[in-house]
Amino acid sequence: MHHYQITQQLSLSEVQSILSENKKLVLSAEAKQRIQKCRVYLDEKMSKQDAVFYGINTGFGSLCNTQISADELTQLQQNLLLSHACGTGDFVPREVVKLMLLLKIQSLSYGNSGVQLATVEQLVAFFNADILPVIYEQGSLGASGDLAPLAHLSLPLLGLGQVWQKNGEHWEAVPSLEVLQQQGIKPIQLQSKEGLALINGTQFMLAYGVWNVLKAQQLYKQANVIAAMAIDAFDAKLEPFSPQLHEIRPHKGQIETASQIRALLKGSEIARQPKKQVQDPYAFRCIPQVHGASYDTFQYVASVMETEMNSVTDNPNIFVTDDLILSGGNFHGQPLALALDFLAIALAELGSISERRTFQLISGQRNLPAFLTPNPGLNSGMMIPQYTAASIVSQNKQLCSPASVDSIVSSNGQEDHVSMGANAATKCYRVANNVERILAIELLNATQALEFRKPLTSSAKIEQVLAAYRKQVSYNDADRALYVDIESSISFLRSQSLA
Repeated sequence: MHHYQITQQLSLSEVQSILSENKKLVLSAEAKQRIQKCRVYLDEKMSKQDAVFYGINTGFGSLCNTQISADELTQLQQNLLLSHACGTGDFVPREVVKLMLLLKIQSLSYGNSGVQLATVEQLVAFFNADILPVIYEQGSLGASGDLAPLAHLSLPLLGLGQVWQKNGEHWEAVPSLEVLQQQGIKPIQLQSKEGLALINGTQFMLAYGVWNVLKAQQLYKQANVIAAMAIDAFDAKLEPFSPQLHEIRPHKGQIETASQIRALLKGSEIARQPKKQVQDPYAFRCIPQVHGASYDTFQYVASVMETEMNSVTDNPNIFVTDDLILSGGNFHGQPLALALDFLAIALAELGSISERRTFQLISGQRNLPAFLTPNPGLNSGMMIPQYTAASIVSQNKQLCSPASVDSIVSSNGQEDHVSMGANAATKCYRVANNVERILAIELLNATQALEFRKPLTSSAKIEQVLAAYRKQVSYNDADRALYVDIESSISFLRSQSLA
């Protein structure tokens, strides 16, 4: 069994391997020491008379001036979780919930949050046993941390709330106490500040952000492979991918994209044959510039997510060495909100240019039959998948209206500027899945169009992808229910056959 040790730094590539290889987590000795040292320090501070610290022995939000007696501190923290667990809407996907657990553990491991070691170890036990809390998509303003979703994440630690359990082929939400008893895990008793440390933080926005940016990086590679197919399918020129063009406008993503397309189409018979056209439409000619700009955005957003993954984002924060407890605003999601809006736009553009290539492929140009069917008229061929792609592209445009420019005052004016990063995160997730569908439709069309270039072949790499794809989706010689082909194309992309 592979283990990953929680230490100082966590990278996106490590997150990918933790999830893909189903690694178990262990806290390093240093992390345990940091957590324990901080808790001892906080307990000593709390033992002094008249010590008042926000959220530790006071109410929350605009109730921060109400002091709570020492014998009510556990009840205060439990009440905090119960009162803040007011999410609604669709369920958060389980892969995102698992990421939330990992990212919460990482943030608490720095020893600036004042939690018990037992609390972090309980989160580790949940991650390792796949005890995934039921969390709802709506409810966070992305400002005082992701309060509602993190309350739902945390309630099962106490044997409250619900977790997912597999029943045959289906998952169902069950009371968490039942699952804890099955697994022999005892509910924890929260001490002072712990509830606040659990629900303050950006782990809901961040988990979606990490998932979205890892997905974006995969979609970028797939978009290049599918675009290379489309280039040969449309009998387009390779001249726009020449390295000299990109050396004089040296954006990293542009150079990288042109290089990938050249490598993908190396040795193509179709590419080598003389071309009648002087130029190709922008959807083909400007692939390096458009895909490349998205690539550069993905790299930037990845750097924001990595910084946040290795940050402490609850409040107040405890600095044992400096003998300080400081109340600040590290829970505010603005850095993530802006980056997630940017990521959604860059993802949407991969889909936008993809749909344009699909449109060109079915338009009856370049010796291709109209709608890529051998018998147009009797058959509609690939006419309507382009409609589907167009409708999804349009939905992405609507989803790309920025969330981060909005703010609604809450908590009686105490929380007077919020990031709306949670909304940016969840709609970016929808955009990412939409782009996958748009690329799947281009794949369906590009592979169909390549059939009409025979006996000429594309490159060895493209022919290899085409052969693998044909095992799932056959050549379309007469009309059939194309939703099946679209779903099979999405499954093919998800199998990472192109990445």
